[in-house]
Amino acid sequence: QIENILDLWSGSLKTNILTELKNWKLNLIQHHKLQMRQEKEKHAAHVKQLQNEMENLKELLHTYEISISRKDEVITNLTEALEKQKDRVELMRKFTLWRIQHVKNKQEEYANSIADRHFRTALMKKVWAAWRSASEVRWKDKVARACQLRAEDVCVQLTNDYEAKIAELTATLEQRKAEILRLHNERDQYEDTMKKAFMRGVCALNLEAMTMFQSK
Repeated sequence: QIENILDLWSGSLKTNILTELKNWKLNLIQHHKLQMRQEKEKHAAHVKQLQNEMENLKELLHTYEISISRKDEVITNLTEALEKQKDRVELMRKFTLWRIQHVKNKQEEYANSIADRHFRTALMKKVWAAWRSASEVRWKDKVARACQLRAEDVCVQLTNDYEAKIAELTATLEQRKAEILRLHNERDQYEDTMKKAFMRGVCALNLEAMTMFQSK
């Protein structure tokens, strides 16, 4: 029997070990497949990125080729532009000399007008300061009277509000006092009722005890 039991146990152990090994093998295969798929995806993404970079480089190369092809045309245009610029600079030099002289004359006229304007501005400032000092005195008086009237109105309004609030709180206090008095009366009545009930119970017990003693 022991030998049979040992054979059965060893067979079960062998079966379990083989099953576990198969499971390990399957897990390893699945893990390897998952890694291979991930690597393929990474490779595909990398290849796609390289392709995009190649396309961008091709476009950039095409742009450079166009730029190089236009180089000669640009150089020719620049040469012509330089020639025109020389002529324009000469014309501008002559025009600048004339403009400088014209500007000097204008500056002198403008300086004279600025001096006249400054004198008139200073005179107007003095007149404005005198008028403003006189008007500020009148304005301060008006503002003081308006503030005083406003303050009186606010004080009256606050007094009325507080009086109404005090009256409301007084009425509420009277109601609470009446409620407390009613509760005290109810409590006294309840205590009297309990006392009477207790006394009735005591009297009944005493009568019953007397009856028992008399019967004995």
